[in-house]
Formats: sequence, structure tokens, C-alpha cells
Amino acid sequence: MYQPPLFRETRLEALHALIRNHPLGLLICNGSEGPVANPLPFLLDADVGPNGRLRAHLARANPQWRLLADTPEMPVLVVFQGADSYVTPSWYETKRETGKVVPTWNYATVQVRGKARVIDDKAWLAGQIAELTTTQEAGRPEPWQVTDAPDAYIEAQIKGIIGLEIDIASIDGKWKVSQNRPVGDRIGVAEGIAADEKSAEKAEMARLVRQYGGLTGE
Repeated sequence: MYQPPLFRETRLEALHALIRNHPLGLLICNGSEGPVANPLPFLLDADVGPNGRLRAHLARANPQWRLLADTPEMPVLVVFQGADSYVTPSWYETKRETGKVVPTWNYATVQVRGKARVIDDKAWLAGQIAELTTTQEAGRPEPWQVTDAPDAYIEAQIKGIIGLEIDIASIDGKWKVSQNRPVGDRIGVAEGIAADEKSAEKAEMARLVRQYGGLTGE
């Protein structure tokens, strides 16, 4: 990842926080016909090793896990995308002063590298989905629990997945958040993003659900 020093984030606590807040990571490895990538929700065990450990599961029908099982020494890359926003030059004080501005994009991202271990163990998988569910349901008025579903149904679901563990060999973070702009520009960007409805990710997802679910005339 290209990392100008001004944008580099090295604090492990900050990198881990982004993973927890944006746990859907893109798991990337090499296949016989080129790169293979799948988005997976990850859990982070921060206290394992110097950098932590990632845990995830994927569908047993997904061929990526067999690729990893057959080549256990192959390095993998997991990309976690944090908050992002288009930045219009209209938010810059410099636009009014000189006009010498162009659009850009602000974002925070973390890249993790390591080797994946494939885990085919019913107890491990049961614990994985229970913890992932509890983590994501936390804060809801009536959190759903795995035990809310029939035991036989959950057992059948577990048979259809496979587990992964990745000990984090290296972790890199990039926070490109207007640090390179003058103070007046930074103030304008912060205020502009806060007021811009176009940056509301939740509203965009709701629109996509309506659109692709046939719930609107779009």
C-alpha cells in the first residue's frame, strides 16, 4: 500500500479499532488463474501474538478455503475499509483564496497480512458464529441470539461453513483525512462532510435495499 508518511497510522490500538468498527474485510490470495477475493466478516483476538489474530468463516461451497488448505504457506491479504468521503474543492478556503484546488477522496483503511489456517471443527464454528452474532447484535433493544433458532437448523447451517484463523504477521494503516491541507481547508472539509447528506452510508444502503428488493419504482 502506498503510504506517504503524513498519512501513515502505526498505533496498534487505532488499527484494531478500525477492524472492530468495520469488520467486513476483503480476503485476498493467489489462485491458479489469478487473484481470488471474498468479503468476510472477521473477529479480532487482539491479545494473540504481537499484532493479534483474525477469525472468520466462509461457505463450504466457496472454493477459496480449499485453495488455502492446499497451500498453507501462501500469504494472504485482508483489507478493511473504514470511513470514506469524496472531498469537493468547494469546501476549501484555498478555493476562495487562489482557486488552485482539485477534488480528492478521504479514507481510512487497514491492510493485514499473514497465513490462513483452515478450521473444520464443529465446536470452533459454533463458538465463532455465536461470538460474531453477539458482537453485531450488541446494543439492539432485543438482540437476536443463535439459540433463538432451532438447534437442528443451526447444526445444518454449521455443516455448510468452514473456519479460518489468520495470525497477523504485519498490519498497516493509512488515514488520508486532509492532514496535508491548510487549517482553513481542514475546517471546511470537516464542516462540509458533517453537513453533506451524500456522505450518509446508512441512507445509501437503505436506498440499495429498496432498489434491488423491488420496493420502489427505481
